[in-house]
Amino acid sequence: MRALYSRVPALVSAAALLAGLAGLAVAAEVRAAPAPAEDARRSAAAAPDENVGASCHTVVEGSTATAHCQNPYPRTDRVRLHVECERWWDVDGDSAPVEVGPADYAQVSGRCWKEIRSAWITHEPAAPGS
Repeated sequence: MRALYSRVPALVSAAALLAGLAGLAVAAEVRAAPAPAEDARRSAAAAPDENVGASCHTVVEGSTATAHCQNPYPRTDRVRLHVECERWWDVDGDSAPVEVGPADYAQVSGRCWKEIRSAWITHEPAAPGS
């Protein structure tokens, strides 16, 4: 019986060491993941003088976020408001796409039950002919 008890600390130590090494291997893989190539293509493709995208600013008042967008360009832009709520139980929300035509204005709102952590707008070009 004595031999069994003397092996238990060694077995526990070996199991903890293996679990720790497995955790380090996973963490090393996560840190070594390359940046998405899609973001690099978008930034390279969109020149700063290109006439696309509505100009938007977001206002957060309490639990409501409102985006005001104005499109000075000749192409239609499709905008969406994304709201991230502060509380873990509060549901984050994404608005339906809203088309902002040339020289047009749009207002998009979203809300949380309690506080808002962040709110932002995403843009995508509207389908040709719209």
